[in-house]
Amino acid sequence: MLRATLLLVCLLGAALARAQTVPASVLEPALLERVRVLAETAARAAAPPNTRVAVEIGALDARLRLAPCQQVQPYLPPGVAVWGRSRIGLRCTDGAARWNVTLPVRVAVFGRAVVASGPLPAGVNLSQEHLALADIDIAAEPGAVFTDSALLIGRSLARPLQAAEAVRVPSLKSRQWFAAGETVQVLAVGPGFSVASEAQALSAGLEGQEVRVRFESGRTASGRAVAERRVELSL
Repeated sequence: MLRATLLLVCLLGAALARAQTVPASVLEPALLERVRVLAETAARAAAPPNTRVAVEIGALDARLRLAPCQQVQPYLPPGVAVWGRSRIGLRCTDGAARWNVTLPVRVAVFGRAVVASGPLPAGVNLSQEHLALADIDIAAEPGAVFTDSALLIGRSLARPLQAAEAVRVPSLKSRQWFAAGETVQVLAVGPGFSVASEAQALSAGLEGQEVRVRFESGRTASGRAVAERRVELSL
């Protein structure tokens, strides 16, 4: 009798627990709209002008069961960029059991960008005939795109491109702005001030990469190659 009673209590407890949870896939339309607005607003803040943002909301893991909640707050997880495939956080702020989950989203940002006019091999020096303008999803892949083909003339591809594929910064070979031993202009930048001087490059200056320079006093410093014979130091 005691064993049967204990079994009945356990079954009732399990049934009650199931009754007090809901499938994670059941999200109210109003909450999904708040998620969409949050993702779209965040994407627009980082999007170039004259672009269109579209948000596709995914589904939570169907195996999750969440306790009922009176107030669910959507939020952007720290360090998450809302471009392409991303996630929006959902946390219960008013409920018997607090929970915190993330909801997958896909954010597309459509705009005009420079694309390959046809298949292009790695190493090709770009000319105007290699390039075209098209409306694409800028957020589909990582890397900044270009809207002016003139900025790409003479640049070399680091990897092959398919026809209509966007020309992005990572697909280009880094430019060498100066050689080791050349005199370069150094701009030291700090909070509210900047100081310009000259120095000798101790190594070749590749676009965006760190390079060491030596001043006339003999002091050396590390900066970033930013342009033709120009180095920027952050203080």
